[in-house]
Amino acid sequence: MEANLWRVLTALVMLAAYAFTLGGGISGRSFPMFLLSGLIGIGIGDVAFFQALPRLGPRLCSLLAQCLGAPVGALIEWLWLGTTLGLWQILFALLALVGVGIALAPKGEKAHSRRDLAIGSLFALLAGTGNAFGAVLSRKAYAIAADTGLSVDGGTAAFQRVLGGVLVCGLAFMLARRHSLLRAAGDPEFNLVNSAVGRWRKAGPWIMANSISGQTLGVTCMQWALQTTPTGIVLAIVSLTPILVIPFAFVLEGERPKLLSVIGGVIAVAGVLGLVLVKHS
Repeated sequence: MEANLWRVLTALVMLAAYAFTLGGGISGRSFPMFLLSGLIGIGIGDVAFFQALPRLGPRLCSLLAQCLGAPVGALIEWLWLGTTLGLWQILFALLALVGVGIALAPKGEKAHSRRDLAIGSLFALLAGTGNAFGAVLSRKAYAIAADTGLSVDGGTAAFQRVLGGVLVCGLAFMLARRHSLLRAAGDPEFNLVNSAVGRWRKAGPWIMANSISGQTLGVTCMQWALQTTPTGIVLAIVSLTPILVIPFAFVLEGERPKLLSVIGGVIAVAGVLGLVLVKHS
């Protein structure tokens, strides 16, 4: 919860600097909808993901959260906004998700307890649903802006969303902080200050890098995509994120990709290429 809050706060500062100089700040009738989008997507969605991650491990957590988002987002947008996808778009999106599923299928991970599996799965499903609903709300916000004759750029939309996400992340951190203080009071050997210093010395640079690359640049690009592209297609492409991690994991951690991971990656990329070709045909 602490890492999640600081990465979101860092992104908020950088995006605010852009939004209040080159962007649109918090103006426009679409602002409340973008704020709600961030509260649900970045706030509830990301907080749930960080609760599922230590319980399920990265593969199973990403499999549940990422692959659920695209179909749920497409369904919500169809029911609410009436956006429909063509047959080939649906087939290629499913192909991409199948590839992600093959690539991320847990292999050789430690067995999970029933409690961790049950609670972690619920959090992962909540994360996928929250991210999907947040994306649809962004689509609705863009529609509101268009109805009023305004144009909201991706950076401004990302700032307004992160502003909503900070509220939930801050509340989650306060609850986690209270738990730490109660633990410190009951354990004379637990030093909260030294523990925090030790964590930041190791994790701080990685949190900052995560915030810049993911929560700042990544969310901005995703918002630009949602401005013109249906949620189901955007989230199907975004679901490739764990696959793109494979070469980085090989370089940084020496983790050699398994054959199934490579096969799944090829299938997923083929699905995305199909989506691009269908969109521009």
